[in-house]
Amino acid sequence: MSTINFPLATSSWDEREYAAIDRVIKSDRFSMGQEVALFEKQFAEAMGAKYAVMVNSGSSANLLIAASLRYHSSYGFEDGAEVIVPAVSWSTTYFPLFQHGMRMKFVDIDRETLNYDLTALAEAIGPNTRAIMVVNLLGNPNEFDAITAMVGDRDIMIIEDNCESLGATYKGKQAGTFGVAGSYSSFFSHHIATMEGGLAVTDDEELFHIMLAVRAHGWTRNLPKENLVTGTKSDDPFEESFKFVLPGYNLRPLEMSGALGQEQIAKLPMIVEERRKNADLYREIMADFPQIAIQKEIGESSWFGFSMVVSETAGIDRAALIGSLGANGIECRPVVAGNFAKNEAVKRYIPHDIHGTLDNADYIDRNGLFIGNHHYPLIQQFPYLRKALKEALG
Repeated sequence: MSTINFPLATSSWDEREYAAIDRVIKSDRFSMGQEVALFEKQFAEAMGAKYAVMVNSGSSANLLIAASLRYHSSYGFEDGAEVIVPAVSWSTTYFPLFQHGMRMKFVDIDRETLNYDLTALAEAIGPNTRAIMVVNLLGNPNEFDAITAMVGDRDIMIIEDNCESLGATYKGKQAGTFGVAGSYSSFFSHHIATMEGGLAVTDDEELFHIMLAVRAHGWTRNLPKENLVTGTKSDDPFEESFKFVLPGYNLRPLEMSGALGQEQIAKLPMIVEERRKNADLYREIMADFPQIAIQKEIGESSWFGFSMVVSETAGIDRAALIGSLGANGIECRPVVAGNFAKNEAVKRYIPHDIHGTLDNADYIDRNGLFIGNHHYPLIQQFPYLRKALKEALG
């Protein structure tokens, strides 16, 4: 087994996170409680959102949003409602939309930004479009001014999958807060780590209350006394203990994850700052290798990782680049899941449409990859990258 010199992900924990875990152990309260509630409050404040709901993963955050939108008095999607999605993202961007009766329309991405091809997106929006799922890929926020202008005064909502882009901003506003709801991940390899975990944010009080119920079985127990799901709750806790008002799930996080989140969100400004410093160095290195395209930044990226796309004139294929990276101990992965529309799960089971062609998504699928970024200076790691690129490109 070769030595890993440049890993995809590393821990940002220190004694504070271990003390937080120890605090929960000593409390003898492990299921969702006050530790989670405090982290939700801190997270909402950090994002500039009114409400945050923690769940057990970023995937579950997407599921929670999709499910909750079905039951909202204003948004309530009908079966077959059209939601536009980018062709490149992770599986659980898409699956919850299908599972809650929405029909997806896949739209191509931009080869430079890896986010929406704005021309294709504008063309794809039609009379049946009810929502646009905006995915901020690898830390890079989308062009929200352009997307908002496309929507105009039409009854089309924006939803954000921001699981890879915590801390990214567009004109000073946090990514994940441009739509009616946004999702985040706090899985180990992401900007902050709570073991497993994720969050959904919204400024809509009714949607917030729906999410509180859907997160925990669809019951009323976690709703405030005055709420926009049931009105006024009974003061009798026995009566409200097993009252189910919405089809729900068990997406609850653990108290340990909430306690960890409190320590991690305090570190987020440092984490993003260090990742941006590393990005500056990465761009300097890659300027010497124009055969490999890197992601064009929109707004202020939080640089989840560093993408590489082998150009048509590079003289090598992706396999050769992967081989050279591996020989130098550099871990890499595909650009998220590549062109997701090519997957058998979509072709066989999910009713969908494809707008135009997905040529850019196909190109990224065949020629793209990404390597890791971290919360500390990559002074020791970048020489391995330069060596690998020289060996691959000659």
